[in-house]
Amino acid sequence: MLEEIRDLGFEYAELSHGIRLSLVPGIMEAFEAGVIKISTLHNFCPLPIGCNHANPNVFKFSSTNSRERDNAYKHTMKTIEMADRLGAKLIVLHMGEIDMRNYTDKLIDLLEAGKQDTPKYQKLCQAAEIKREKKKTKYCDLAYEMLERIAEQSSLRGIKLGIEIRESLEEIPIDTDWDFFFQRFEDPNICYWHDIGHAQIKENLGFIHHRLHLESMTGRLGGFHLHDVQFPARDHRPPGQGMIDYEGLKHLVKPEHIKVFELSPSLKPDAAREGVAHLKSIWGKD
Repeated sequence: MLEEIRDLGFEYAELSHGIRLSLVPGIMEAFEAGVIKISTLHNFCPLPIGCNHANPNVFKFSSTNSRERDNAYKHTMKTIEMADRLGAKLIVLHMGEIDMRNYTDKLIDLLEAGKQDTPKYQKLCQAAEIKREKKKTKYCDLAYEMLERIAEQSSLRGIKLGIEIRESLEEIPIDTDWDFFFQRFEDPNICYWHDIGHAQIKENLGFIHHRLHLESMTGRLGGFHLHDVQFPARDHRPPGQGMIDYEGLKHLVKPEHIKVFELSPSLKPDAAREGVAHLKSIWGKD
């Protein structure tokens, strides 16, 4: 796996939330042999025992079930320990969700049907916003208390925590709360992680303006998940095969930001290479 990533021209790799425990010895061996460096991990890594497929939300920080939160903490600590062993600089985190009806999928279905300008679509957007505001406090408080515990441990190891923007309207932090979030978490080891595809989907849904949102987050920006989106919500496409305005975001990208290509495993290697080359032609090689 890591040799294939290296052969695509990458010096660094992210270990994501699909790494089974059985893969860890081989990863450690490849890392120690200098096959590749590890830039980042995505929680939970390695996968909890019993999970055979990528599942970053298997245990939610925001759960009202104390056993689930205990498992979330325990397995996040395992991710921190692995990141420390591999010299990774940052861990990407999901913060959980508000327990409410799934509005996101219904809105995407309406977008696919070309009904974004209908009263039904607008009514559903308003209902989602009202419900989020009404229910968010309990779930956000649980998630943020968990983050405080985790941040203490990651800071001791000099590992940053990147809080990822999510595509689902129900997930935490919600779009209008990022300023409040970073007022609470002033620790520079807690940063913002910009998944460029998720942000584009949120723009397609009508909840953020992609460029303006990223501009507002530059002071705390740690890095990017990079891919493209075919309207309205088919993401993990190679850059250049979707609708994202990479040129319009170029001025916000700095060499110190970590950049991770998060492409669909269904892609052929040549398609991945073309996507990487396309983005480098716009953003440069750093």
